[in-house]
Amino acid sequence: MSGDRVRELVRAEVLAMRAYHAPPADGMVKLDAMESSWQLPDALRRDWLARLAEVEINRYPDPACAGLKTRIREELGIDDAHGLVLGNGSDELIQMIALLVGGGGGGSGRVLLSPAPSFSMYPLIAAAVGAQFEAVALREDFALDRAAFCEAIRARRPACVFLAHPNNPSGNCFDEEAILEALALAPGLVVIDEAYFSFCRRSFLPRLKEFPHLLVLRTFSKSGLAGLRLGMLIGGAEWTEQLEKIRLPYNINSLTQCSAAFYLEHAELMRREAEACVARREKMFAQLAEMPGVRAYPSEANFILFRVKDADETHRRLCARGVLIKNLHAAGTPLENCLRVSIGAEAENRAFIKALGESLR
Repeated sequence: MSGDRVRELVRAEVLAMRAYHAPPADGMVKLDAMESSWQLPDALRRDWLARLAEVEINRYPDPACAGLKTRIREELGIDDAHGLVLGNGSDELIQMIALLVGGGGGGSGRVLLSPAPSFSMYPLIAAAVGAQFEAVALREDFALDRAAFCEAIRARRPACVFLAHPNNPSGNCFDEEAILEALALAPGLVVIDEAYFSFCRRSFLPRLKEFPHLLVLRTFSKSGLAGLRLGMLIGGAEWTEQLEKIRLPYNINSLTQCSAAFYLEHAELMRREAEACVARREKMFAQLAEMPGVRAYPSEANFILFRVKDADETHRRLCARGVLIKNLHAAGTPLENCLRVSIGAEAENRAFIKALGESLR
């Protein structure tokens, strides 16, 4: 029987996993995935499409992404002492890191450690590569429990520590001194995942020279380019050289390389949109804070986490009104009765606030 063969050959930790699920969103106000509502102005959009028309899609893409990397280095101010690796989204880069230092099989791999709740792909990827995953609970207000986190680093000696900054799904930035203590204690890699940097403008890139075992992740996804699937990893050349060995060839396709280079020519537009998104976030936070039965958590990202009396029912009612947000409810966890809403365009945000008010009534 084919089912018997699957159970015999597939690793137990993979059999126990559940595939990542993205709900259908056709016809919905889609505020569930931290996407940006921003798009290029029409004139620039025509210029971008013209640039794409010049791409020779019958040829393999530049395997080194040389031209794109040069533009990224200029935009981020990355010096020659540090390497740059590009991935098919940050997810691929996280997987490459896990394969590099954590893979084992049968759960025998090294320990990967992260706070919880945090980005869902950290434990999923750890399981997929056969690493052990250690979660350290955040405090009730989603702050990093500094003492518990540092003790876990001492006790478990992880091969890699993942810290999302700001954190997803809570939206807060952890205390910088706590992160620096973790960096000083960590025997392995420390990855600061700055996917939402555009909305908080606080970065650990300047700390790369101070901590040779520090890697910083960035992404284009939250700045209006989620469809490109392009992530960036910056760190010491001794680490990026090893990661390049396991990076699949041609992992960044020609259309993505061309599009990202074009958008970087107009990076100021993306920065201005991020500032506008922050203003819309603060407006939405104030509206949520005024709603009876809602507890909203301060955010430095492009989404807001909030708690209601019954998340499942509220989510169902929102969907019935054509608004899709993320239901994070898990009974008995810090996310019990929590929902997360992305910051959209003004009209989308108004539709959400109206639908939430009706759903709560």
